[in-house]
Amino acid sequence: MARVPAFAKAFAGRWRIVEMDNWDNDALDLVEEAHLTFQGTAAGEIAFVALKGFLDVRYGARSVSACAEFSWEGQDGNDRVCGRGWAALGSAGRLVGHIYIHNGDDFGFVCERD
Repeated sequence: MARVPAFAKAFAGRWRIVEMDNWDNDALDLVEEAHLTFQGTAAGEIAFVALKGFLDVRYGARSVSACAEFSWEGQDGNDRVCGRGWAALGSAGRLVGHIYIHNGDDFGFVCERD
């Protein structure tokens, strides 16, 4: 089992996606409540609009801030999709980050602890 940095615990749990580039809140929650969840030492999930993906997470630092970088794969409606992303601890207890869809769009996002 890989050793996980102590600050990884700060990411653990479910985070509600409250803002995302190019999407309003009604669209974000189209299929289920938009969220980013970090589970265990390297797993998690992301869901927004009609996309649901499962994460492979690595914890580290980005510009001296704690950071979770991840690859993901899942479904967007009936289409298989995959990509990568990152989330960093921001101000006011929020997460800020970016998600990339392989050969597709990318979006900035903001999360609050659920």
